[in-house]
Amino acid sequence: MKTILFILPDLNQGGAERVITTLCNELDRTKFCLKLVLFKKEGYYLNHLKDDVEIIELNISRIRYSIFKIIPLINKLKPDIVFTGWGEISAFLSPLIPFFSKTKFVTRETNVVSKHVTRKEILFFYRFYNNFHQIIAQSDDMKNDLIDNFKIHSSKIIKINNPVDFEMINRLKEENIEQGNNTSYKNIVSIGNLSQRKGFDLLLNVFSYLKNEPIKLTIFGDGPDKEQLLIQKNDLQLDNVSFFGKVNNPFPFVKQADLFILSSRYEGFPNVLLEAGACGTYSLANNAPGGINEIIQEGVNGEIYDINDTEGFASRIKQILNKSYQKEQIITSIESRFSKKVIMNHYESLFEKL
Repeated sequence: MKTILFILPDLNQGGAERVITTLCNELDRTKFCLKLVLFKKEGYYLNHLKDDVEIIELNISRIRYSIFKIIPLINKLKPDIVFTGWGEISAFLSPLIPFFSKTKFVTRETNVVSKHVTRKEILFFYRFYNNFHQIIAQSDDMKNDLIDNFKIHSSKIIKINNPVDFEMINRLKEENIEQGNNTSYKNIVSIGNLSQRKGFDLLLNVFSYLKNEPIKLTIFGDGPDKEQLLIQKNDLQLDNVSFFGKVNNPFPFVKQADLFILSSRYEGFPNVLLEAGACGTYSLANNAPGGINEIIQEGVNGEIYDINDTEGFASRIKQILNKSYQKEQIITSIESRFSKKVIMNHYESLFEKL
């Protein structure tokens, strides 16, 4: 039986946290012993983690200091595999990998690195990334970016898409919410961190062409650009746009939406797009790098359009809202390719080969 040590800052809501929670829950217990290292034992996904997963709390708050506790822990536990699910942790760990001759190291990238990582002190460490025994890219865009811009050997990189936990989503999407049954307008939902990467400023510009339409946009999330986005909304007089903040369970809202929009400037492999499809909701996504074109089956579960064509994107929204789409067809499109059963087979195969 192989011992796998997963490392994350916490289990707050996010793509990396969601994927590692799924891995910890679903990996075969007859083959793997699972230990989860958290800087702080906190976060939404603690409630969704199986009881038999051992949690080791480091009680630290800064990622840059984590290495001083992670290294002694690896020396003590001597795991067969160390799996890091956070870019900065992987960066700081990468030069030290050769000192652990009996442990295999795996990192899972979360974004297109050349677009996402801007700090020079973090970029410096990518020259050591070939030390990892395996690097998981979630999409072809991510894989090619690592090869072309960071000289990572292609043999080191394996593409594994994100898994979708349909059992969890099917349960949570049926939760009752106070939304009403107002049919006088179409309801659009968008979800993400309120930061430059997610492109909500671009989406607000799109809605400047829709302010007089019977369409309501609700944005779920919080982040550093919140005040700036609220100012933009007020300047554009967008009375049909609401910022709802962060919610523990967005799935009932997504399920009831007439359309889901992904406005990101770039992604890794967007879980929200997968989850919108799992809820049976059609999506319109910006033409951006990060696996979006691997998720969207044009005209089946969604479509892709350049959000920088502001007026054209607005026109596409109106066209989509005038059509109807088969919810079961949308769900099947996601489930057949990205269900946790499909994706877990790839992960188990990888861990067994290491």
